[in-house]
Amino acid sequence: QVQLVDSGGGLVQAGGSLRLTCTASGHTFSRYIMAWFRQAPGKERELVATITGGGEGTSYADSVKGRFTIFRDNLKNTAYLQMDSLKPEDTAVYYCAAGDGFGNLPRYYPYWGQGTQVTVSA
Repeated sequence: QVQLVDSGGGLVQAGGSLRLTCTASGHTFSRYIMAWFRQAPGKERELVATITGGGEGTSYADSVKGRFTIFRDNLKNTAYLQMDSLKPEDTAVYYCAAGDGFGNLPRYYPYWGQGTQVTVSA
């Protein structure tokens, strides 16, 4: 089992950057696929990015491709989401998640952070 704490959200102007951090406790962090989801008001939670346990493979939603970067440091039990060129439509609560297999739906990830608010002003 793993416990996740995500942080790093805030208010930023369009075009700005933020880095989200997801710190894990528990054993064998490197065995888990890590993902970032986001949920805007009135919308379903959507997958933003995933990264394999060793960090060699990543995937992104089309809406963030080229602007966001997911990476991890297994020695620090931490995953990150670097967000650049932010747009107002990126405004949402962002959640990190961990699971044993790839999936684009929340139900594939049993472990979740508490969420961190990202607000991008126009």
